[in-house]
Amino acid sequence: MSAVILFMATIAAIAGWWLSQQRLAAKPWLEEGVAVDFRGERGASVSPAKIGLGVFLAVVGSLFALLISAYSMRNTMVDWRELPLPKLLWINTGVLIISSAALQWSLMAARRSDDEDVLVGLLVGGASAVTFLAGQLVVWQQLNVAGYVVASNPANSFFYLITALHGLHLIGGLVALGRTSAKVWRGAPMVQVRLSVELCAIYWHFLLLVWLVLLGLLTGWTENFVNICRQLLT
Repeated sequence: MSAVILFMATIAAIAGWWLSQQRLAAKPWLEEGVAVDFRGERGASVSPAKIGLGVFLAVVGSLFALLISAYSMRNTMVDWRELPLPKLLWINTGVLIISSAALQWSLMAARRSDDEDVLVGLLVGGASAVTFLAGQLVVWQQLNVAGYVVASNPANSFFYLITALHGLHLIGGLVALGRTSAKVWRGAPMVQVRLSVELCAIYWHFLLLVWLVLLGLLTGWTENFVNICRQLLT
């Protein structure tokens, strides 16, 4: 339960920061010396696509929070046997960090209207994400060869479920990333693709955050962190 609270608090903090950057509370009619087009300002404050993505990420975050809660309750039972995590998981994590950084690079380039760097960032981000997914499949294969199959233990089942669910969300993101990359490749005006690049970057950062929390849960780091915080507060 502590891991769930930590995860939800992190998501809430990031969501609050993101919303604060969207000028949702702006009062343009109170700004002196500025001619305001209310209809234009309303449309420029935050796009419907961003709101839709925010709602979707809230739902996904809740889904993973429930999964974390189930994991935290189930791993206290006597039939739970921890499975050894392959070292490749850490390499995969590094690849996912590179993918998220590449999407951020692409977003910064889009704000500069640098078409070439935008495309490079999108391609590197997409290739890194595919590499991450391939690495996760290799991890599955290594565990199966070692005898840690899905049905042999609840810990195994949770591991495969967690990594599969995260991977499916990443595959969905690759579809949107591919469409955005195709638009840039065809030479679409940057003003038309800038929002798509931003949405992809936000989604990638979210999936990276979720994966880091899940990895911390699987390795036991999350609970250790919570216990340290409790000791400091008491």
